Amino acid sequence: MADTTQLPPYKTIALVLQGGGALGAYQAGVFEGLQEAGIPLNRLAGISIGALNTAIIAGNAPDKRVERLREFWETICQPNQQFMALPAEFEQAVFNMNDAARQWLGHLNATRALVDGQKGFFQPRIGAPLFSFMHQPPQEASLYRIDALKETLERLCDFDRINSRDLHVSVGAVNIRNGNFVYFDNHKETLRAEHFMASGALPPAFPPVEIDGELYWDGGLVSNTPLGDVLQQRPMRDTLVFQVDLWSARGPAPTNLGEVYDRMQDIRYSSRTRFVTDHFRQSQKFRHLLWRMLQDMPEDVRSRSEYAQLAEQVSTAARYNVIHLIFRNQPYDLHFKDYQFGLASMREHWQTGLEDIRKTLAEPQRLAMPDTDTGFVTHDVHQEELDQRMGRDA
Repeated sequence: MADTTQLPPYKTIALVLQGGGALGAYQAGVFEGLQEAGIPLNRLAGISIGALNTAIIAGNAPDKRVERLREFWETICQPNQQFMALPAEFEQAVFNMNDAARQWLGHLNATRALVDGQKGFFQPRIGAPLFSFMHQPPQEASLYRIDALKETLERLCDFDRINSRDLHVSVGAVNIRNGNFVYFDNHKETLRAEHFMASGALPPAFPPVEIDGELYWDGGLVSNTPLGDVLQQRPMRDTLVFQVDLWSARGPAPTNLGEVYDRMQDIRYSSRTRFVTDHFRQSQKFRHLLWRMLQDMPEDVRSRSEYAQLAEQVSTAARYNVIHLIFRNQPYDLHFKDYQFGLASMREHWQTGLEDIRKTLAEPQRLAMPDTDTGFVTHDVHQEELDQRMGRDA
């Protein structure tokens, strides 16, 4: 591990992981870079594949986390039937050729995932497409089974460690019966493999997961980012957030149907990150304005119960810095990118995440405590570079 990065005195240092299937290897690379820099995380929140990465990180000792993440990804990026696997050297050689070869390889791996599933993750439910209109138990109303995922998580994660609260952990899911979004939080309940599986149970591919008599689906159906859960933590604390998204809200207009589907996914699943940050920035601005207005009021007015209650709500001096990392599509990342579990592409995504966080941490001012009127800032290394290029071009 490199020397510990010098940070301002943030009380909460959070890693927030969006959903995005096979793209989640990018998040593993980001985490490796944070570990390498000695960033002392004490808060983890995830949805879908982000929840599974969260389980692996929180469920292992610090010196084992990157190793276990790599074992997890090297496992789930293999087919269930070994005879369907490409030789690793051949796959890497094809991947290294050019974008056309990478697209062909992506099609092959995505088709294989649909037909055979992924080792230690999911496998086809025999006959599911043929009996799709027949009534059956809710836990069997899916195209794939995820029994193997429970075994994988229980093999790679120490749930006693997760529930020790050394790290504050939460993952999002949706209650099927009432449609409510919920966070399973180790500060409120004992987390098991099922809680993390529920966060990643995306229908119709995966079945709902039962927890305490209720059935849950993937939290991405409502919101694909758990950023709001971290920002709304009470009491408010000076907070540094590394938000790692797998879908980019910005992108070019599509020129064929494959690109249409790809762009549609990006817009849908990039979901609420910017909405959350914009809303929170505005809330912080009003909180600061109200506090200053209260200071201008006479003491006898401020002492009234209703004003005292308002003062209690807005008197926080907490500051927030959100470092936003977003996976950027490459020419070979097509509409199947979230279920294209090829080993070569996984390693490429991982390396890209590692390089992006290294580049981000290379500019220490991005980690500075906010000193704006609102006490809230966001940084996006890619957008900042784009803005600089546009400024130079102008």
